[in-house]
Amino acid sequence: MIYADYNGSAPLDSQVKNYLLKRLEDGPFANPNAIHNLGTKTLMGMEKARSICAKILGAKKHQIFFNSGSTEGIATVFHSILSEAKKNHKTSFIISGFEHAAIPNTASYYQKEGFEIKTLPTTKSGIVDLEVLKKWLEEGRDQLAMVSIMAANNESGIIQPYKEIGRLCNSYGIPFFCDTTQYIGKAHFNFEESEMDYAILSGHKIGALTGAGILLAKEPSLLKPLIIGGGQETGLRGGTQNYIGNETLAVALTSVEEKLAHSKEIELARNAFEKDIKDSFPEVVIIGESSPRLGTTTYLSYPGIHGQAIQIELESDNIFVTTSSACSDNSPVTSHVLKAMGISDEVGRGVVRISLGMDSPLGYYKEIGEKLKKAYRKLSKVKSF
Repeated sequence: MIYADYNGSAPLDSQVKNYLLKRLEDGPFANPNAIHNLGTKTLMGMEKARSICAKILGAKKHQIFFNSGSTEGIATVFHSILSEAKKNHKTSFIISGFEHAAIPNTASYYQKEGFEIKTLPTTKSGIVDLEVLKKWLEEGRDQLAMVSIMAANNESGIIQPYKEIGRLCNSYGIPFFCDTTQYIGKAHFNFEESEMDYAILSGHKIGALTGAGILLAKEPSLLKPLIIGGGQETGLRGGTQNYIGNETLAVALTSVEEKLAHSKEIELARNAFEKDIKDSFPEVVIIGESSPRLGTTTYLSYPGIHGQAIQIELESDNIFVTTSSACSDNSPVTSHVLKAMGISDEVGRGVVRISLGMDSPLGYYKEIGEKLKKAYRKLSKVKSF
C-alpha cells in the first residue's frame, strides 16, 4: 500500500507511536490542573512539551497555546481580533481566494455580523497579488481589522511570500494571521522570524494525535477565549487539557526536525516524477509548476479525464490519493482554490493531489508514476467528460 494523502492527514509518526506505547504503560494519568502529586507530574509533562514545541517553532513558551487544532485556532484568532475591531471603527478584513475552507466559512460568519470581506486577487502562478495588497493596505488602513493569508496551500502546495506579506501588514499596524497548517512540518519554520502575529498547527498533519493543536500568538494579551471554562491555558482556552495529545505534538515536532534534513531528496524525487509524467503525457498540467511549492506535493491534471476516475484507478492498485482537499473531495467541481488561479473547468475537474511525507520511501514516486501512466493510458481512450 502507498499512502499519498499526507496533506489530508499524516499517519501516526513512528516516534509518536513508540512514545504512546510507553506513556500508556507508565502513566501518570491525572488532571494536570490538580494540586496533588500526580496532577503536578502530569502538568510538568505537558509544560515540558510546551517548551519543546516553543523551541522547535522559534517561539517563546508563553506564545504557545494548546487547543484541538487549526480550525479552533482560526476561530479564536477571528474572534479575538474582530470582537474588538468595531470599537476602533474597523469594519473590513482581507483574505485570499485560496484559503482552506475553514477561513472563508469563518469569514462568512463575520460578514453576517457586518464586516466586509475583501478577497485578494491571485495571480496565475497561485501567488497573491502583492501590489493589490499594498494598495488595499494604504487605502484601508483605518478600516482594516486584519489580513489572513495562508503560508502554503493544502491543495497545490504553493508557498506564499508570507514574510513579505507580514512586513507589509506590520508597516501599517494591521494584524497578520497566517494559516501555517500545511507549512509547518514540511518546511523550516521560525515564528519569531516569520513576521506573523498569529500562526496555527494541527497535530494530525505532522504525525501527532488528532484533536491536538497549537495556536501561536505574538502578543497573547490580545487573545480572547472562545471557551471560558475553568481558566486553563492562562485563561485563554478553558477545559481540561488533552495532555497526552499535547505531549505527542512535542514528539512529532522533534521527529519533523530530523525528517526535514532529507527534504531536498524527496523534492528532487518529486521533480523527477513530474518530469516523467509530462514527458509521457505532454498535455498534463502541473498546478503551480513554476511557483515555490512544498517539496512533497504534486497537484496535476490530465484535461478531459476526471480526477475521481484517476483516484479510483490508483486505489485499485492500493495507492491512496485525493482529487483536491478532504473538504471538497466529494464535490466533482473545480475547487475554489483553482478558480482563484483562473484554472479552467476542463483542467480543474481533472486534478489529482499526490502528497507524501518527508520520510516516505523515494521509490514510491516510481511506483505511483507507473500506475498513474497506466491509468492515463486507459482513461484517455474514453474521456470522462
